[in-house]
Order: sequence, then structure tokens, then C-alpha cells
Amino acid sequence: MILYHGSNVIVEHPKIITSEYGRDFGFGFYTTDIKDQAVRWARRRAKLSLRNGGIYAPYISIYEFDDAAFDELNCKRFDQPDTEWLNLVCACRSDISFHHEFDIVVGKIADDNVGETISYVVQGIMRKEDAVERLRFERINNQICFNTEKALSYLKYIGFEDCR
Repeated sequence: MILYHGSNVIVEHPKIITSEYGRDFGFGFYTTDIKDQAVRWARRRAKLSLRNGGIYAPYISIYEFDDAAFDELNCKRFDQPDTEWLNLVCACRSDISFHHEFDIVVGKIADDNVGETISYVVQGIMRKEDAVERLRFERINNQICFNTEKALSYLKYIGFEDCR
């Protein structure tokens, strides 16, 4: 399987990111199997870098991942946003000390629209059941989060693309 990581830097050696609070599946290295999504993310990160005095340099790093590793690792797959997915995302986004036991989590990304719904749940404004029902109508992209060094060892860097 080919995976992509969008950023303002080329990432030949992926690492678990522990500096960004509020990530959907906790601390990890986030990828996607949707190239257009990675390109959009790279351009977004590059624009943020530019605003903070950096340069506009959007890149997608490209990796190969052997699907057989899913059988060797402790993986969790969410095919659609459901209550279990929402519970994990809410826990990861609201408690910096929360850690789950998965090497890899595959599931839908809580982008800006979805993130708003999740924030309502975290704040106690919306019931989880109502949030899941609301999310059924959203077009939600996919993400694959590598949460452990063991999982990262199965990811092979094969190149990058400049997305300018």
C-alpha cells in the first residue's frame, strides 16, 4: 500500500510526533492513502510556515507499507465514524495523558467540520449518539496513524513530491 504524509518538510525518517496536542488518534505519525488529501495538508502546513516567517514549501513524502503488517501489529480499523471511533477521538483530543494500546489506528479524519462536532461532544453540548448520526452525512477523509516505533519500522520511505 502506498501512503502519503503532507508537510512543509520532506520526511525521510518518520517519528512519533508528541508535540501536537489534540490529534485524532493521539501522538503518532499521520499518513493517508489519499494523495489529494496529503497535498492539501502539505499546502496548509506550508502556508502556516510562511505566515510564521518560514518559506512556502509544500511536500508530500511517499511511503510503502506492507498490508501484511496489520496482522503482526495491534491495529484498530474504523470503517466509519461510530461511537467507538468518537470515544477514541474525544479521549485523544481532550486528555494529553491518554494513551491507547494500538500500534496503528486507521480511520476517518476529524477535519474542521467534523472537529466542530467533536468539540461539542467534548464540551458536553451534544450527545455522542447525536454526533455519530450527524457525522454520517459528512464526507470524511481517511488517515492511518502510526503510534509506535514498532509500527514505524514497517514504513519504507520511497520518495517525495514538491506540491507547489
